[in-house]
Amino acid sequence: MAKNGGANVVATFLGLLALASMVKLSFGAGGVHDYALALRKSILYFEAQRSGVLPPNQRVTWRASSGLFDGKANGVDLVGGYYDAGDNVKFGLPMAFTVTMMSWSILEYGKQMAAAGELRNAMDAVKWGTDYFIKAHPEPDVLYGEVGDGDTDHSCWQRPEDMTTSRHAFRVDPQHPGSDLAAETAAAMAAASIVFRGTYPGYANLLLVHSKQLFEFADKYRGKYDASITVARNYYGSFSGYGDELLWAAAWLFEATEDRFYLDYLAGNGDALGGTGWSINQFGWDVKYPGVQVLAAKFLLQGRAGEHAAALQRYRENAEFFVCSCVGKGAVNVPRTPGGMMYHQRWNNLQFVTSASFLLTVYADFATMSGRGAVHCPAGAAQPFEILKFVKSQVNYMLGDNPRGTSYMVGYGESYPRQVHHRGASIVSIKRDPSFVSCQEGYSTWYGRQAGNPNLLDGAIVGGPDEYDDFADERNNYEQTEAATYNNAPLLGVLARLAGSCGGLKEEDDGQETAAAPLANRTSSLPLPAPARHRRRGHPPSLIEIEQNVTRTWAMRRRTYYRYSVTVTNRSPRKTVRELHLGVSELRGRLWGLDEARYGYVPPRWLPALRPGRSLRFVYVQPAPPANVWVTGYKLV
Repeated sequence: MAKNGGANVVATFLGLLALASMVKLSFGAGGVHDYALALRKSILYFEAQRSGVLPPNQRVTWRASSGLFDGKANGVDLVGGYYDAGDNVKFGLPMAFTVTMMSWSILEYGKQMAAAGELRNAMDAVKWGTDYFIKAHPEPDVLYGEVGDGDTDHSCWQRPEDMTTSRHAFRVDPQHPGSDLAAETAAAMAAASIVFRGTYPGYANLLLVHSKQLFEFADKYRGKYDASITVARNYYGSFSGYGDELLWAAAWLFEATEDRFYLDYLAGNGDALGGTGWSINQFGWDVKYPGVQVLAAKFLLQGRAGEHAAALQRYRENAEFFVCSCVGKGAVNVPRTPGGMMYHQRWNNLQFVTSASFLLTVYADFATMSGRGAVHCPAGAAQPFEILKFVKSQVNYMLGDNPRGTSYMVGYGESYPRQVHHRGASIVSIKRDPSFVSCQEGYSTWYGRQAGNPNLLDGAIVGGPDEYDDFADERNNYEQTEAATYNNAPLLGVLARLAGSCGGLKEEDDGQETAAAPLANRTSSLPLPAPARHRRRGHPPSLIEIEQNVTRTWAMRRRTYYRYSVTVTNRSPRKTVRELHLGVSELRGRLWGLDEARYGYVPPRWLPALRPGRSLRFVYVQPAPPANVWVTGYKLV
């Protein structure tokens, strides 16, 4: 369960000092991995997360049916779906993102899955989710977005088969909107409709009907879902808002239908909903902008943009910002651990590694198939084969090529987490011992047990190591040992791609295995003139201007301190900037005039917008060259 409080996601934008030289590291199994086996296990994990009546062909045999009365108190059948992580709550937003990413994995790499004998299992995993979404959408403008709640669930440690916690269901409707939840569910059903088009056309059409209704509902009645389903706020709060999900859903509906209405929406709302204004290097269940931007770039590269080529080109520029930042050739890069893993935050960092790996893989393949070749980054071109090699290094890290020699996929390799933070896996199977386990008995007997879990959560990707590659395999260490469905979903496609090429890279691969290597963040660090003046423009360059000036210097305790004044100006002649987010790295002192937020820094609440020609100012003091300040995202209205 991704509880938001305490997760330092601002680390996404902060520079990480690493080794100055690039060192070739050799860890674990030396990069020789069975990607087909990893794919098989990664899909199998979803069967352990199933809620509802389990089918006769259920392969995770320590699980049994559960949640059989979900929705009954609300007069609706909500049996089915997935538990999100190590708890027994069904959260709609991450579940929908999980299904979207599983579907996208199949659409891009279904042939490779079929070759590995896993396509049917992957499709079954998608259908388990979409069958639930059909139930959760009983009326065009009603969507149930959660069953159970995290607060009561966290007071209890029980197998899902024994649940005694609240199973109250929560919904969004016109009076209680949830555009992000409804639009993400629309995206999931649109993507899944393409998956089933060739095998179950009637079912695919049904999914499209639901998807279109949900998109219309999300767009017509706008609002953040966690303002309506408030019990979700501490676990899956909508920090990025709903603009990214509306664009995401439109992109998937265009992909599924070729209806130009959805492409018009995507192109016409890029400014207002942030698709062309956000340049961010994190992609996950909350923030979808990089995913939207990669899809938009795909439409452009495939020659499907038509009259919207200019708008989609702006999406593409942001997609390439993401690529460059991840592979270490951007103006602002994702930090890496000493062992070479991309690092955003301590709490479940691997969710961002798997999702980024997927976007990098598909973008490299799009670039190759379109004949466009290299991505042009500030620090040099990134060839498709280089991008894929970097992805492979991240996957190999997760599978054991890391300083600890630990596989962070449960059940893969010889050394992997044994005390996964997971209620069902940590308590003896109900099939082995049907005796009822109460909430408190679960805590006293099983939660604190200093031994491995009695049930293997095969294929689960856990939260993973910290910024120093350290990891504590302890059940109460939920930040590192809890797995989640959205960790695995993007990885399906990446593993299928690697398995399909036998782990090799079909572009200009030099045949050498390289483990992920540490990389110093290439944020600009300017020499300090007196007075210092640094101007950096955001994207696009003509709209938001950032200017830094040294306004005062003084000496204290043999150090020279500088007071920097930063002016951020909206240069748009007609449009207002809203929801401005700034990234700040290389900050070694105090800052005044901005508020910290999940994705960087934002203006104070009394300044919700910058009208044309208006500016905001903030200051910081530090005994060092100027910090790096850039625009992470904004909306133009």
